[in-house]
Amino acid sequence: MPPEQPESVLGKRKRASPPKPAHPYLAGNFAPIQKTVPLTPCSYSGTIPRELLGGEYVRNGSNPVTNEDLGRDAHWFDGDGMISGVHFTRDEKEGIVRPDFVNQFILTDLFLSATSTSALKKPILPSIATLVNPVSTLLSICLSIFRAILLVVLSRLPGSEKTIKKISVANTSIIYHDGRALATCESGPPMRVQLPGLETVGWYNGVKAEGEPITHREEATFGGNGLLSWMKEWTTAHPRVDPETNEMILFHSSFLPPFVHYSVIPATRTAKTANSLPSKRLVSQAVSGVSSAKMMHDFGVSANHTVIMDLPLSLDPLQLAKNKAPIMYDPSKPSRFGIFPRHEPSNVRWFQTSACCIFHTVNTWDVKNKKGKITAIDMLACRMTSASLVFSAGNIAAPEMTGITVVEPEPLRISSRPTLSHSYSYEQGPSLESPGFERNSFIDSSPPLSPTPTINHLSEDDQCRLYYYSFAMSSRSQNTITHQWALSAITFEFPSVAPSREMSSARYVYGCTTTCGSFNTALGKAAKIDALAKFDVKALISRGQSNPPPAVTGCVDERSVGEILAAQEFEDGHLKDKTIQIFRLPPNHYAQEPRFVPSSSYSNDDDENEDAGYLLTYVFDESQLLPNGEPPPTAFSELWIVDAKGMRDVLAKIKLPQRVPYGLHGSWFPEKAILEQREVSSVRRQKSVEQQDDEMTWMERMGRGLTEAVVRAIGG
Repeated sequence: MPPEQPESVLGKRKRASPPKPAHPYLAGNFAPIQKTVPLTPCSYSGTIPRELLGGEYVRNGSNPVTNEDLGRDAHWFDGDGMISGVHFTRDEKEGIVRPDFVNQFILTDLFLSATSTSALKKPILPSIATLVNPVSTLLSICLSIFRAILLVVLSRLPGSEKTIKKISVANTSIIYHDGRALATCESGPPMRVQLPGLETVGWYNGVKAEGEPITHREEATFGGNGLLSWMKEWTTAHPRVDPETNEMILFHSSFLPPFVHYSVIPATRTAKTANSLPSKRLVSQAVSGVSSAKMMHDFGVSANHTVIMDLPLSLDPLQLAKNKAPIMYDPSKPSRFGIFPRHEPSNVRWFQTSACCIFHTVNTWDVKNKKGKITAIDMLACRMTSASLVFSAGNIAAPEMTGITVVEPEPLRISSRPTLSHSYSYEQGPSLESPGFERNSFIDSSPPLSPTPTINHLSEDDQCRLYYYSFAMSSRSQNTITHQWALSAITFEFPSVAPSREMSSARYVYGCTTTCGSFNTALGKAAKIDALAKFDVKALISRGQSNPPPAVTGCVDERSVGEILAAQEFEDGHLKDKTIQIFRLPPNHYAQEPRFVPSSSYSNDDDENEDAGYLLTYVFDESQLLPNGEPPPTAFSELWIVDAKGMRDVLAKIKLPQRVPYGLHGSWFPEKAILEQREVSSVRRQKSVEQQDDEMTWMERMGRGLTEAVVRAIGG
C-alpha cells in the first residue's frame, strides 16, 4: 500500500476573503477548501454498525483549486476533483471500530499544471457557465477556448510540472471495478485512486491504469489510435458494474459522428459465473442512430440491455461556427431512447417521446413473461422538464423556453403548516449524543413548508421527479412506450438502490429531496438538500399500472413533501404506510447524496428485508457560517448513519476534522473490495515549489518563466 500523504495546505492557492462572493456555488459550504488530511481519527456519538467494519465511504465533488478570481464565471460542475472518505478502521487492540477521515485532491494533469503555475488566477478550462450563458459573446467564448488551448500547449514546455494530456478533472463520481476504485468525469477516462488513503494512481485506459505494474496484454484501449482518439476516450461519469457478471458497461460521448461509442469491460480477476450473459469485451464500438452531439451524462443498463438517451440538450462547440451557444436545450425536439442488447450496440431500437432532461437514471431492468421471454425494458429516472439546473448551477438565469405550449397552472392551494407527530423527532429516537449534549426536536422548530401547488396534469412546469418508463420489446415492427409517468410529485434527485438490486427489479429507491420546492433554484441561490426520501417503487408502479395516470404529465402519488410528512404515522415504532418515507433534517442542516449499505439481515431475495441497512451521508450545520455567509476555519461536517428501514433514527454521527463541501456522487467500498485492490507500483505526487526549483535545469527555468509571463499577459 502506498505511503500516507502528509497533511497539506496549498499555500499559493488560498481563496481570497472578500465580504461575500456573489456566486452561490462558491459561498457557504459550497466554498472550496484547500486543506487535505491523511487518515485522521474522528470522534463520534451513537453506535457504528458492525457491517461497516473495514469498509470506506467515499464521495467525489468539485473543489476548484485555482480560485483567486471570485468574479469569474463558475459552475457547480466545474472545479478540480476532491474525494473525501471515512474509513471504518478495525482497532484490533481495543476490539472496536475507529472512523478515520481522509480527503485528497485528485492529481489530474490539469490540477498538477495549475498548482505549479503561480500566476494562474482561474481554472485552465472554460467554465460551463461561460458556454451556457446567453449573454456570452462568440468572441468571449472563442477567447476562453483559445486560452485553454494555449495553456495546454505551454504545459509541454520544459519546466512544466505536468504535461496536460487529459482534460478531465475527475470530479463527478467514484466506482469500483475489478480491483480498482475509479474516479470519473465525462471529459476524460476514469482515474484510478487507491483505498483507503485516496492516493491518485493514474488514468485507466480500459486495460490498465498508469502506476500499475507493466502488463503484456495486447488489447484495445479506450479511444484507440488516431488523431481524434483523445476525444473518443471521454467516458460517462456513471459507468455501470453488473453485480452478477462484474462487467463494467460504459459509453463515450463526443462532438463528431457517430457521437457515441460504447464499451463493455469484463472483470479479469473477480468474474462471476452467471446465467444471463457470457463475458465479451467490447471497446469503443459505435452506437448508431444518435441524432447529434449531446450533453449525455448517464444511461440505463439492465441485465441484458443498454439504454442510450438522445435528449434535446446539446453540447457541441461546432455550434460556435453558426453563432450559437455550445450548450442548448431545445424543448421543441423529442427525447429519444435507444435500446440494444448489451453486446450489440449496432442493433438499436429507438423510442421517442416528449422533450425532457435526465441527468440520472435510477435503475433499469428486464421484464419477462412466464416463458422467460423479455417483453419490456423498464427504467426509473430523475426526469426534469427543463434544463434550468444547467443554468442555475452557474448562477445564470435560464432562457425562456420556446417551441412548447405552457399551460397556466391552477391557483396555489395554501394550507396551514401540518402538525407533525412527536414520534417523528430526535427526542423519541435513541440517545446518540455524548453526555451533556443538548438535543432538540428537529421537526417542530423547522420553518414552515412552502405552499403546495395543486397538480395540473396538462402542465409541464419546472419539475424534477422520480419517473417510470416501460419500453415494449415484444413487437419488432413498432417501438412503443407503454407507460411514462411520475411516481411522485415531490422533487427528487441523487438516486440509488441497494447495490445487489441494480439491473433488476428493486423495491426501494433512496435519494434526496427538499422541503423548499425545487432544486431548480432562483438566481443567486444554490440547491440544497434538507430531506432524504425513500420510495417503495414496486407499490407505486403497481398502483400506476392498475389506475394509469395521464401519459407523460401524470403522477401516481400527488402529495407534497409537507403532506407526506404530516401523514407519517408510527405504530409500535413502525410506519403504517411505507410507500414514501421522508427523513427531514434539523433546521439549518443540509445533507448530500446518501448511499445504501446492507445490514446483516438484508436479503437479496426478500422484498420485506430489502431495506434492511443504512444510509450514509455527509451533513453540514449552516449555523456555523459567519454573518457574511462564509464558513470559519473551525467549521466541520459530520457523517450520519441513518436507519434505512425506519427512515427516522440516526444511529451514529461522526464528527469530521473539517467540513466537506456540498458535492456530487459517492460509493460504499466494503472491506473485501479494499483488500482485493490490484497492486500499485507508483502513485502521483504533487511537488512543492521548492522541490521544483531545486530539480530544474536552466532550460526548464526558462520554459517555466515563459509560461508564467504568458499567463500574466493574458490576465491569469
